[in-house]
Amino acid sequence: MKSRKSRTLFLAVQFALVVWCGSLTAAAQQRPLITEDVEIVKPGSVRFEFGFDFQQNRDFPLSGLNGDLTRVGVVSLTFGLAPNVEFETGGVMQNFLSINRQYQPSAVPLQLSTGTNSTHDTGDFYLATKIKLRQETRRAPAVGFRFGAEMPNSNQTRGIGVNQNNFFATVLAGKHFGRLYVYGNVGLGILTAPIERFTQNDVLLYGLAATYQYNDRLTFVGEVNGRYSTRKNAPLGTESDGTARLGARIRAGGLNWDIAGIRGLHRISPRSGISFGVSYEASLFQPVK
Repeated sequence: MKSRKSRTLFLAVQFALVVWCGSLTAAAQQRPLITEDVEIVKPGSVRFEFGFDFQQNRDFPLSGLNGDLTRVGVVSLTFGLAPNVEFETGGVMQNFLSINRQYQPSAVPLQLSTGTNSTHDTGDFYLATKIKLRQETRRAPAVGFRFGAEMPNSNQTRGIGVNQNNFFATVLAGKHFGRLYVYGNVGLGILTAPIERFTQNDVLLYGLAATYQYNDRLTFVGEVNGRYSTRKNAPLGTESDGTARLGARIRAGGLNWDIAGIRGLHRISPRSGISFGVSYEASLFQPVK
């Protein structure tokens, strides 16, 4: 369990990174999509993404809460280490849940006052590495591999996070068809069961996305992305979850802006929502040759 001081320090570091990256030059971005692109950040460069999500009518099976979730500071930092390797870290700086109801008893003790109608908590951050295995050709797609781990930064007693270590690994592929770019992910997620000792749930990770570059300033984007549990009675906190997103990226004022509508795909997923944010990319260091 993390102390309040360590949580405050972690958020302070993330905020400092936000301020520092505010002066970077705008470039390509992945937001507002979650499906991972095969392409790698240019060696020696860093890409910073910052956004906000609002999701309506979302279930949290571990705590039994249902509510409207606001995610403030959906951040990521991606470093280009080599022509075919990048390193990424990211997460949510703060989650705010407006509670609609308690739809089932909580499986964990909750630190919520009687009659409270809201709660908040830090999100779980992750570390990941992506390797591009082959370039796209006229006939064949580009192929890559991404793996990483999610860290237990949240506090399960706040009713939002699960506070567990999780592992993921996915195969990536992408192909251009003129202005249309189609790419997808498929892989394995190993999710620790929050309330069952020595238990995990191995889930299928999936994602299929497409982008269409209308002109130099406007790109339309869409995807379906999530996880699927093959177990009929999945452990609490590891159920199938996913969303569909449809939106656009807009280059304006020297920045790359994005916006997308959200629609849930599974029982615990949000009924609807919206996401918006901004991205930057700039040279940071000289890569070793």
